[in-house]
Amino acid sequence: MSRSERLLDLLQILRRHRAPATGQVLADALGVSLRTLYRDIATLQGQGADIVGEAGLGYVLRPGFLLPPLMFSEDEVEALVLGARWVARRGDPPLAAAAADVLAKIEAVLPPARRDELDSSGLLVGPGGEDGADMTLVRRAIRLERKVEIGYRDRGDAPSRRTIWPIALTHFDRARVVVAWCELRGDFRHFRADRIASITPLDARYPKRRLALVRAWKAALGIAAAGI
Repeated sequence: MSRSERLLDLLQILRRHRAPATGQVLADALGVSLRTLYRDIATLQGQGADIVGEAGLGYVLRPGFLLPPLMFSEDEVEALVLGARWVARRGDPPLAAAAADVLAKIEAVLPPARRDELDSSGLLVGPGGEDGADMTLVRRAIRLERKVEIGYRDRGDAPSRRTIWPIALTHFDRARVVVAWCELRGDFRHFRADRIASITPLDARYPKRRLALVRAWKAALGIAAAGI
């Protein structure tokens, strides 16, 4: 690994750590000595990276530093392509268009060899199930922490109208599921997108923050904080 590649790897490692990471942790992740690690950090600081901390206490990269022109390994290119193709095939139209834009932006800064790999990747995504209503309304409600009213048909095809607080949109292989607090049931419920016949956005906000609701939902299901 060249020193320039190692410096990029160090930046990526620091970006993954929200809390300060000790020099030893960083050195072990890179497979270098502490002395080399401290020299690399000084180099990055000299190039403008806002890395704060000191030996023995740990280091953290403050937000706002832009990485130099992107360099990806073969596996990283395939991961990007697969993820973007999945969204393009399974996402709602605005999300699918955004996936195409992301790929175009990445392609614009890749070296020619990596650009060819982007085009020729053999990882493909098959079609998924159809949604019953426009999921862009759910995504917007999640971002704004707003309630929505839905027309829903359960497994037995019985219709109902629900006021829900959507907190997540989970993508499975054959269907998407809206995770929400249901006012009718007074509990968290999971609504299949293909059974949602209509969605009406409401002006009312959640009475709690979405993050608190997500934590409560995970706790109810026994999902670890780093889970779904």
